[in-house]
Amino acid sequence: METPAIRVLVTGGTFDKNYNELEGRLQFRETHMPEMLGLGRCKLGIVVETLMLIDSLEMTDEHRARVLEACRRAPENHIVITHGTDTMEQTARTLGAAGIEKTIVLTGAMVPYTFGSSDGLFNLGSALAFAQSLPRGTYVAMNGRALGWADVRKNRSTGVFESG
Repeated sequence: METPAIRVLVTGGTFDKNYNELEGRLQFRETHMPEMLGLGRCKLGIVVETLMLIDSLEMTDEHRARVLEACRRAPENHIVITHGTDTMEQTARTLGAAGIEKTIVLTGAMVPYTFGSSDGLFNLGSALAFAQSLPRGTYVAMNGRALGWADVRKNRSTGVFESG
């Protein structure tokens, strides 16, 4: 069997949140990644690995170390990481500074996938394409753009990732 081309590492974030009607809040149950890949009719060789299901505001240096180790040990040279948008640039900087000789693309969503109006499917598709086409390095893929780890920030007033 051929080695899969891309490993998707799931960390949680808005991508994988569900609305709990009884409690009136967002929570995690399980990743939506297999369903999303199916809806997108993805024909790539992909391995999905769930590392954690947390809000990125709860992500600690220990969590980032787990993500870094998962990237290092992955046999694939192309990695997509689903991540909450609030601290995505911090994780990108941790991975980028490590100098891993792979193409690593972090992506997320501003609206949960289960809401139907989510940007998650678009961002996932973009991240998968960027992971296959960009040179080795670490990137953030949001809103149809890929930005390098050392030059990315979330504009909190617009909710868009940009250079700077």
